[in-house]
Amino acid sequence: MRGDIITASTTDSASTGSTRPDLGRTGTSRRTLLGSGLVAGSAAVVGAPLVSRSPAAAAPGHAVFAHGVASGDPLADRVILWTRVTPTADATPGSGRGVAATVAWEIARDEQFTHVVSSGSAVAGPDTDFTVKVDATGLSADTRYVYRFRVSSGPAAGAVSPTGHTRTAPSPDADVARVRFGVVSCSNWEAGYFGAYRHLRDHRDLTAIVHLGDYLYEYEHGGYTGKTGAVRTHEPRNEIITLRDYRIRHAQYKTDADLAALHRLLPWICTWDDHESANDAWSGGAENHSADEGAWAARKAASERAYFEWMPVRPAADAGGRHLYRRLRFGRLLELSMLDLRTYRDEQSSVTSSSIDDPARSITGPAQMRWLTDGLVDSSTRWRIVGNPVMISPVLLPPLDAQTTSALTETLGLPREGMPYNPDQWDGYTADRHRLLDTITKNRIDNVVFITGDIHSSWACDVPVDAAAYPQKGSVATELVVTSVTSSNIDDILGVPEHTAGTAVTTGLIAANRHVRWNDFDAHGYSVLTVTPAATQMDWYFLTDKTDPRTGSYHARSYRVASGAPHVTPAAGPIT
Repeated sequence: MRGDIITASTTDSASTGSTRPDLGRTGTSRRTLLGSGLVAGSAAVVGAPLVSRSPAAAAPGHAVFAHGVASGDPLADRVILWTRVTPTADATPGSGRGVAATVAWEIARDEQFTHVVSSGSAVAGPDTDFTVKVDATGLSADTRYVYRFRVSSGPAAGAVSPTGHTRTAPSPDADVARVRFGVVSCSNWEAGYFGAYRHLRDHRDLTAIVHLGDYLYEYEHGGYTGKTGAVRTHEPRNEIITLRDYRIRHAQYKTDADLAALHRLLPWICTWDDHESANDAWSGGAENHSADEGAWAARKAASERAYFEWMPVRPAADAGGRHLYRRLRFGRLLELSMLDLRTYRDEQSSVTSSSIDDPARSITGPAQMRWLTDGLVDSSTRWRIVGNPVMISPVLLPPLDAQTTSALTETLGLPREGMPYNPDQWDGYTADRHRLLDTITKNRIDNVVFITGDIHSSWACDVPVDAAAYPQKGSVATELVVTSVTSSNIDDILGVPEHTAGTAVTTGLIAANRHVRWNDFDAHGYSVLTVTPAATQMDWYFLTDKTDPRTGSYHARSYRVASGAPHVTPAAGPIT
């Protein structure tokens, strides 16, 4: 069984049943980021077992596997494996220093690695910032595996990584009773500790972690923090712009103990939003990118390259090239379509501009829209889950009946359906939203659920045919929005206690937008999404204090969507 190297080339040895020895600043504006690039090196056959040897003896004075291990994008027969090695103390992230080393990998069914099912080697060097990414193939469906890496050449030879745990997806034709995802978004290092990742480890039956964007933040130290300022300090301290900068920032996030532990435990399915590159990014620039910072295309390429090096993702490829939007299937139960809503979008409009309705403007780009709509139409699974970086449900101030108010909105040059709360969302690209919802309606596609991040708050919504005519005209899909891991929301920005200003805003928004069934603007945390043939349910869990590294958590609310009914309803409690 073979594996394909993503960031370095490899040759692999298949082995079944083999015996291996045991190894031992708070602000009101939003901020975001993007990236691109892969390289190859030479390869070597793994001809010997991964014999245990002390990493300290191999490379005294530094940790060879300081950035841990990770897996991602599980399919029925393969999964991405990732690590980063530091062969010498000077080979720090982004430095470009150090001599390439060969890194062996293996994946097995048991903790003792007595049943290795696939193995190989890759070359880690400065071109890939010493990261290793392997597409380990030839695996069995719906199976739990363990994996590890060993440096087999150079000054760190013999150093062995921590053991990681992963799991493949069910076969496409399998009848699956339940799939559970941990769902997270918006994890800002300076705004707090990543307690959400620690508490997700308590949910032992999770299939994977879905990260909906803003895995890291691009700001300088103090540029975007929490209610009481920076809880911890970004590295580098400057706003990240160059490839070196992005690599250092990715490396810092990978050293968070709670994040690293969750990466070791489960495969992740990730997409980016804006802060992986720069705030409110679009195809030609970003809110916080200026001319004196160089060409946007160069910054975007640097952020993409670092992202693909440091994240356990499998970019898709077609005639148009490589792209991050992709689809993963979990038996007959569900398909998960992960979107990229930054790379191809047009620039954001003003909340008062009628250009919001311009049919030539797009948030997805035409190729991604065709891929998304075709996938929804052709899907044969019970559920169609869409990993959606920004909200698709309209949030308007207030929703307008386009037929009766068009004379006024056209005269004043206002958006036809009402002024959006946030034009960075699908609300700023209404023609694309109509294209997508019309496809769902005309093809009578049921069980479409958008799971969303970005907005640092929690929402349960019906996605209406016409927001001004809801509920009379009904809804065509549903949306469940996870809050931020740490990134600031209303109470942080205003410096007030939780559930004060946010509660007042929630009351007004829900009164005007009746399809919004529930909203919480204040708390931070994570969600668990459980999908069964009968229903999809999201359980929201909130942190007691994101500034406390040992913060507790509590269940806050649960909403479910019954199969065949495009409506969210309160659930009695969390699914355990």
